[in-house]
Amino acid sequence: ILDVNDNPPELATPYEAAVCEDAKPGQLIQTISVVDRDEPQSGHRFYFTLAPEATNNHHFSLLDIQGK
Repeated sequence: ILDVNDNPPELATPYEAAVCEDAKPGQLIQTISVVDRDEPQSGHRFYFTLAPEATNNHHFSLLDIQGK
């Protein structure tokens, strides 16, 4: 039997972020991480994107921190 991706990638822990009204431009708000139980630690590299409706919103962005 071949193992086919039967476990999708998922958030490492439940996340809930809050942004204070006095947050500075460029301030880090939340760091997120994903795991995939099908792959070893050195397995696939994940990437994140904003939802299509948020891509033109200049108030939020995503930044890759050292490939994590």
